[in-house]
Amino acid sequence: MKILFIGDIVGSAGREIIKEGLGKIREREKIDFVIANAENAAGGSGLTVRVVEELLASNIDCITSGDHIWSKKDILKIIDIEPRLLRPANYPAGVRGTGSTILSTKDGIKVGILNLQGRVFMNPIECPFRVASFEIERMKKEVDIIVVDIHAEATSEKQALGHWLDGKVSAVLGTHTHTQTADERVLPQGTAYITDVGMTGPFESVLGRTIDSVLQRFLTSTPVRMDVAEDDLRIQGAIIEVDESNSKANFIKRFEYREDLSI
Repeated sequence: MKILFIGDIVGSAGREIIKEGLGKIREREKIDFVIANAENAAGGSGLTVRVVEELLASNIDCITSGDHIWSKKDILKIIDIEPRLLRPANYPAGVRGTGSTILSTKDGIKVGILNLQGRVFMNPIECPFRVASFEIERMKKEVDIIVVDIHAEATSEKQALGHWLDGKVSAVLGTHTHTQTADERVLPQGTAYITDVGMTGPFESVLGRTIDSVLQRFLTSTPVRMDVAEDDLRIQGAIIEVDESNSKANFIKRFEYREDLSI
């Protein structure tokens, strides 16, 4: 089966190109299941009920997130009841929402999705390594194909988690930095890995924000409103082919889609 994992969707511009292009991508690449990190999809930070509904209606099967999941209070209306929306699993016990889920493709193949958040250079929550081990052992009772979104800042933490989970899951895919890395590979025990799948939205920007506003922030060291940019829209991510007989990855490749349909 083929899984498309889409990098951080930023603002209305990111949602626009998802709506315009994802159906074409699914058909052309023969994609069976789509996962997208969308923690920045509402105004550049957070999610709302309307935005979640819009993304799910745009051919996305599961939405993952990260440290900005709590930026919009509106998301609390559905975070406990929408199984296709995840927050990082390693938040402390009692935090609302869920960090893992099991969903099915149109052909009835079950896929487990686990959302984790790193701790290096980020708010220190529970250990993603230990939480991953617990969640994977629990999910393995129901499903063999498991995809992990590690939303983290440090490349070392992401790489270490990839090796920690090699052979235990089908893929470990990094998000958060909005910059696609060139280290995609299948690890020795069959787990597909990439440090960061990239960003979906306006690339004439600094990580999705208008260039002038970000420059002003750096040059003045004062608070500046950083609006979401609008130009040069792209979808970035990774495509993983998983062997259903053993749940190991056959290959992983970086993916980029532009408005002119070039890849």
